[in-house]
Amino acid sequence: MSTAENIDELYEQRIRLLPRTARLRLLERIRRELEEETATPVAKRSALDILAEAPGHRLFKTAEEVDAFLAEERSSWE
Repeated sequence: MSTAENIDELYEQRIRLLPRTARLRLLERIRRELEEETATPVAKRSALDILAEAPGHRLFKTAEEVDAFLAEERSSWE
């Protein structure tokens, strides 16, 4: 007996006889399992890796460069 025939037989003899709510629950469970099987795990990346891939990369390389930029900006406000 083929897999398709086994499924048809199982459906006719067991699943079809279940109440509607039970069949819906079964359907949802099968959907979740299939979704989990096909889900691709997301690799965790560091913030530095993400910034390194960004266009233009990082504007400043050191904290001193940030301080100098901020000081220059503040002086331009006066």
